[in-house]
This record gives sequence, structure tokens and C-alpha cells, in this order.
Amino acid sequence: MNMLQGAPWLLAHKSMLAVNKPQKVSLYGKDYVLWKDLQGNVNALENACPHMGAMLSAGWCEEKPNRSSTVVCPFHALEFDAEGRTILPGSNKQTLPQVAPLELIIQGDFIWSYGGCEPKIPIPNILNKIAASYDFVGATGDCSVETDLRSMLLNMHDYNHQNGTHREMFKITEVQFEKFIDEGHHSHAYYDMPTAPNSLREKLKNPALFTMPQVLSAHLENYFPHLVIFHGDLPVGTVAQCHLFIPEAENKTRTYVLLFGQPKSPIFKLMGKQFLDVVKVVIDQDADILTKIYPDTPQKIKLNNEVGMDWVHRNFESFPVVESPNLSRS
Repeated sequence: MNMLQGAPWLLAHKSMLAVNKPQKVSLYGKDYVLWKDLQGNVNALENACPHMGAMLSAGWCEEKPNRSSTVVCPFHALEFDAEGRTILPGSNKQTLPQVAPLELIIQGDFIWSYGGCEPKIPIPNILNKIAASYDFVGATGDCSVETDLRSMLLNMHDYNHQNGTHREMFKITEVQFEKFIDEGHHSHAYYDMPTAPNSLREKLKNPALFTMPQVLSAHLENYFPHLVIFHGDLPVGTVAQCHLFIPEAENKTRTYVLLFGQPKSPIFKLMGKQFLDVVKVVIDQDADILTKIYPDTPQKIKLNNEVGMDWVHRNFESFPVVESPNLSRS
């Protein structure tokens, strides 16, 4: 199964890591332990202790005088530093590295990795630009879905599924597709989605619905294969809703969202949690439908506006190069 080795993957935003609390992340079928020390430095090692294979992510961290920290195996309390070295009981000598580190690329609060593979495409600069001009609202919806990476991306670039998968949340009545701009591994999709009105009871139950316009205008900015950004303009502020994807294994894909905003009204900041809750519901709905698909079913019907899905298929087949055709349309 093609997991697009050589692409960069955003493993986490620093806000997603509690200080000195190990966390497991998976990439290309391997597990790693990730931890952040008091200085904000982030480290990653293979997750299996080299003594008897215990998960280091199930252990704890020991703070050091210089405010760095080690990760400690929960089985026999062996400590490993960021290079994977330890000191065996009864010895004052530090060993050579016993656990392989995972190479990380830290850009501000963004923690990227190529998973030990040779880089084939660059890390896009778009998240750094967004972080420089938007307020960070938070991360939400972090989950692993029992599906392969291609199926996950096809769902995200299926512009017809909103009025089915997300009908209950937004009551979308139709998708009015405007244009698709194909720039290789970078693309843009523009479309409008008229919605049925929500009742007062529904709005009181979910206050974020008060801020939703009658027509949702979508601008999706896509970076193959790891990132989809929903640029939205609400009455109370502008949002950049960044969907991330990570191939944990051949048939397991992790996804989560980083939400950024430019407030137009103080209400925007007050409703940060409600916005994150709405996004989490969207992710949960996508994750749910992906578990209810027979992935090997031949596609005998093609709907209008599947250009985003065609873009995913083309880039999967030709990765890391970009081959014809150019799929731009309006």
C-alpha cells in the first residue's frame, strides 16, 4: 500500500503536548514516543524499550537540572535521553544510543517529520504564514480512523458529501461549485452551500449556529497529501480551519484540526470552544462514514464536481512528480 513515503507530516502542534508527558505517535507502521520538556524542546524516540519492549509512551518523564527531561520506561524505570542513551543500574557510564531517535523539523509550534525517509517534496510555508497573522484558537478532533490514506483524502476532496455526511450539522441543501485551480501538489476549490434554516431550539443547543451564514462559501486550499485548509468568512471573524492527515499504517490514518482565526468581534474569542466543538463533530462524522464504506467497490457512477477526487488520484499515482492532465476548471 502506498503511504507516500517522502512527504512531510505534521505530527503535532506544540499546544497538543503537555510538558513532560510522553505521548505515542505512529507513522508508516512504526510507533514513537514524543515528549516536550520545560524549555519547549520536543523529542521523539522509537517507542519500544530495548530491554524488553515496553512502550516508553506508557512511562513518564524525569526533569533534569538544565530543564531538559528524559523518558522513563514503565517496566524497569530505565531512563532514555533525546539521543536514546541510558545509564544501566549499577553503572555511572552512559551507553551508546540504544533507541533510534525520529528526526523532527520544528518550525515555531509546528512539529514536522519525514518519518526517516528521504524528503521528496518540501514542507509548505502556509501554516507559518497563518500563525503569523491569525490567532490560534486550538486543536480538536485528534483521532485514528481505520482507513487507508487515499480513502481519507478522497473523502476530504469529495465536494458532494457535505449534504449527506454533514446534513445533520449544517442542513446543506446543495453544492454550487464555482471553480478548481490545479497547481500540482497545491490546489484551490471554491463553492457555495446554501443551508436550510435552523430553529431557535437548535441554535440554543449549539450557539455556534448563530454565527453561521445562510450560504456557506467554501474556499479549500489543498496541499497534497497532508493538509486541507478551509478558509471561511463568518460575521464574527475569519477562520482558517487546517485539517491534517498522517498515515499511521497501511489501513490506519490519523487526522486532526488546528483552528486559527482573525476576530471581527469580541464574540469570536468568547465562542472559541463552541467553534472547536463544531469542528470536532465534522471530523467525527467523516470518521464514521469512512468505517461504513466497502473500499473495493468499483465506482460505476460519477457525480458532478469530483475534480478534487481526480486531483487526489492523479497525485497518488504520480507521486512525487506531477503528471498531466491539469485539472483546473470553472
